[in-house]
Amino acid sequence: MSSEPSYSEFKPFLAQSVGYGVVVGVGFFFAAIMLILTTLQRKFFKFSPTSSEEFTSASRSVKPGLVCCGIVSAWTWSATLLQSSTAAYTFGVSGPWWYGVGGTIQVAMFGMVASKVKQNANGAHTFLEIVKTRFGTSAHILFTFYGFLCILLVCGSLLLGGSATVNALTGMNTIAACFLLPIGIAVYVIFGGLRATFICDWSHTIILFIIIYIFIFRAYGTSPAIGSVSRLYDLLEQASIDTPVVGNQGGSYLTMKSNQGLVFGAVTMLSGFTGVFCDQGYWQRAIASHPESTTKAYMLGGISWFAVPWAFASCLGLSARALLNNPNFPTYPSPLSPSQTSAGLAAPAAAAVLMGKGGAITVLLVVFMAVTSAASAELIGVSSLFSYDIYRTYFRPNATGDEIVRVSHYFICFWAVWMGCWATILNAGNIDLGWLFYVQGSILSPAVIPIGLTVSWSKLTKAGVFSGAIGGATLGMLAWMIGCWKIYGQINIPNLAEPYSALCSSLTGLFFSGILTVGVSLWNPADYDFSATRAIATLDDTNISEISGDEIPGGVSDAESQKEKKGASENESSLKQPVSDIIEVGLEKDEEQRIISLKRVFRKAFIYSSILTVIVVILVPLPMFFSHYIFSKKFYTFWTACSIIWAFASGTFCIILPLWESRDEIGTILSLAYRSILGRSSL
Repeated sequence: MSSEPSYSEFKPFLAQSVGYGVVVGVGFFFAAIMLILTTLQRKFFKFSPTSSEEFTSASRSVKPGLVCCGIVSAWTWSATLLQSSTAAYTFGVSGPWWYGVGGTIQVAMFGMVASKVKQNANGAHTFLEIVKTRFGTSAHILFTFYGFLCILLVCGSLLLGGSATVNALTGMNTIAACFLLPIGIAVYVIFGGLRATFICDWSHTIILFIIIYIFIFRAYGTSPAIGSVSRLYDLLEQASIDTPVVGNQGGSYLTMKSNQGLVFGAVTMLSGFTGVFCDQGYWQRAIASHPESTTKAYMLGGISWFAVPWAFASCLGLSARALLNNPNFPTYPSPLSPSQTSAGLAAPAAAAVLMGKGGAITVLLVVFMAVTSAASAELIGVSSLFSYDIYRTYFRPNATGDEIVRVSHYFICFWAVWMGCWATILNAGNIDLGWLFYVQGSILSPAVIPIGLTVSWSKLTKAGVFSGAIGGATLGMLAWMIGCWKIYGQINIPNLAEPYSALCSSLTGLFFSGILTVGVSLWNPADYDFSATRAIATLDDTNISEISGDEIPGGVSDAESQKEKKGASENESSLKQPVSDIIEVGLEKDEEQRIISLKRVFRKAFIYSSILTVIVVILVPLPMFFSHYIFSKKFYTFWTACSIIWAFASGTFCIILPLWESRDEIGTILSLAYRSILGRSSL
């Protein structure tokens, strides 16, 4: 019998000092920029991050462009760039498409849930607060477990993907990268709160799209290694002959008829639902957004995000496969080993060939941006869960806004350190990005439907929630083990993360969780009117903004700004009324109008997300799959052109819209800062 094939070590293109420079230097550079912006906001803007509502919820006033940009940035994990490129490298053109589908439709569908949050729990800070109010302590504990488990898996994916890329390109110590990556992020999250993460998301999104454009122009235009779409097509045709893909039509990388790609797409969609619905970061953005524009922001965010994995992976992932025989390929003359592929090194390898050291630095920077933007969302999300759902719920029920902010700071520091420890533990256990990607859906899928229905379905019962979450998890685990054993012959850690094992578990967990949740609830349905969740009140902050409306022209204090929200949400006095008073007095007319408007928004979100799902899941890929079509050169050129156009449209939208929407506030802050500088210089 022949021995295992030999593989080459991934040769670092950069010195270790470059890795430390990016991780530490660039990290603290962004932290410094965010501190400056936060200082300007605190001094010249009506919302101060010393307020608990501003720190954890951005005063529920973020406009749709910035929310959209935040969704794109926070949903662009290191896996978005690395795992999608791995899929392209492994399956061909179907990989980037299915990865994009696996994140877009969930964000669009979450827009429906976001509208229900604004309609039925506008004063909530976390989704667990809604669970506690509706179903009590036992359900709250159950979903607290799922909430923290989701954040653990996400943080593990972020740091493992990021540290593996830094290590491969620079030789920087993996454990050092795991601990150093979160530090700069924690600094600006502590000082700026949720609004700072939105601002940072916007700056990261600019860099993300610029780098995508650089790779597009390089691969399809100026690189001697490829230089055109036609040349890349020819190289992929040759790769299909040299190393055909099992399960693809004709072994080709240029077909949507990919059995492995289809399974990957199914796993990605199921994993995507867990990454959105179970992650406090997405609920946080729904809570923070302006009520009337929440759903619009999520729809736009999902559509804009689709361009990131599709364009990036179609460029770098396919280039990696096409350039295997190039002498500059990091593992030449061998292909990437299974462990290197699973670690997400296809994109770094292609970048290094296309642009040399410049490509290595560029991909290092974009992965760093992905890690920091998504990790900042996780840090503010986990601090909210700690402060509101553990500290305030079980230890200090009367905690003031000042205490909540202070405790949030402590928990952010703690979690930034724990993230490094957690990633180090996973790395020591030989768990990598690919393993976590496939396993995430298996573990979290039973919680998706119960969590989503908690804020949106009046007939849901506590028995239904527990039956769905626990029963679905039990059946999902059984399907995971049995499927792994039957398909791969034995149950072990690598086999549990194989696509078919993960699909058996994720699909079973989600499907039976939904059946049990809905079925048990309909057996003895509730008739919940959401009056208790609508009565969840925002905190009374003991600290008032340092700036009063009299001190700054056009400025208002935090207290005044809360009153201004009367037309868009319940005012504070009505929020704090006992439920019985609300029932006796009835909702105010403007509140009734708000709920009617949000119901209309929900219906629109349902229609739009359904149309989007039908197009990207059925109309585009499935006819090509069942027709066994292999792309011609002309069609591949058209396919690539569509990905490029989508990327340019999304980038333009994400960069310009937030600036346009906030032009008045930006002008006011800059004007007041200029006056302040002039006033000091004249003294």
